[in-house]
Amino acid sequence: MLDILEVSKNFYHRESGQEFQVLCDLNFRINEGEFVCLLGPSGCGKSTLLNLAAGFIKPSAGRLIFQGREINAPGPDRAVIFQDPTLFPWLTAIQNVEFGLQNAGVSKNERHLKALQSLQRVGLENCADVRPHALSGGMRQRVSLARVLVLEPALLLMDEPFSALDENTRERLQDELLRIWLADRKTILFVTHNVDEAAYLADRVLVMGPAPMSLVTEVRVPLQRPRRRSAFEIQNITDRLRMELGRQPCCIPVQKRSHGNENNQT
Repeated sequence: MLDILEVSKNFYHRESGQEFQVLCDLNFRINEGEFVCLLGPSGCGKSTLLNLAAGFIKPSAGRLIFQGREINAPGPDRAVIFQDPTLFPWLTAIQNVEFGLQNAGVSKNERHLKALQSLQRVGLENCADVRPHALSGGMRQRVSLARVLVLEPALLLMDEPFSALDENTRERLQDELLRIWLADRKTILFVTHNVDEAAYLADRVLVMGPAPMSLVTEVRVPLQRPRRRSAFEIQNITDRLRMELGRQPCCIPVQKRSHGNENNQT
């Protein structure tokens, strides 16, 4: 479904005049219906890769192919959920969920019904008329999820969506996400730096090293769901992930700035 083919990404820093390589020769595939976690330390290029898959930025080299077509721009078939819920504060929960449908030209009655059903899926139908400031952080993130699900994207790109929440809320939302995923098997690429979260959620975990090392290894999680966080098998996976994160592959040299590449600027 999603193919990452020899993808590299460089950024040019104006102040220093240097070009920094964040990703180098990245290759992997995500199959339809998979839940894949991208795990790595801060600054390793996880979010950069997610932005490439979303079409927000373009690779310096290589290609990203989604459902047989090269990714050149954002599209409704790929939806992004960020760490901070990006809700419109002047709109109610249901109006926030309706927003994308309205832009797509869906009629008022139809989009209201679909938005309410989407809120029901995340357990917030009773908060439909509440504005974001009156919702907890976890509830706001659920509204963000409902706003994405109502558009029925083929791929969910999730950029550490639960990292700002307290542990109990984070675990509840992890369970909520898995419940929804098991119901319709949306393909998910989930960025995290939390080994426990990756082991609990994923079918496969792609472990990245510090930039520009790119992928270190792939760890499969061949455990049936539902899973118990305290299960011995889960603990074995988390131990393996911690070990892999500690590996230090040979660094790839930072490339010098090419005068023919003026588009990759921060």
